[in-house]
Amino acid sequence: MATLNISLPDSMRAFIEDEVERGDYSTPSEFIRELVRAAAKRKAEDRLERLLLDGLKSGKATPMTKKDWAELRKRVLAGREERVRRRA
Repeated sequence: MATLNISLPDSMRAFIEDEVERGDYSTPSEFIRELVRAAAKRKAEDRLERLLLDGLKSGKATPMTKKDWAELRKRVLAGREERVRRRA
């Protein structure tokens, strides 16, 4: 696991230490990890909401054809391959 050093005002440090003392978190690192997970989840939910709204605004729905499904599969697989390449 990687280490990240951050600077905090005394009041924030005291707040985190209080949360740990209350037993809500076992360590300050656990508290920070939970905050990061929550922020990432909010960001993903915001993106999904934007995509759904874009879909609603994109016009009247039409039936999917075999050609449409084939193109969608092609795009999804290409995107997956790109993400795998970026991680490597």
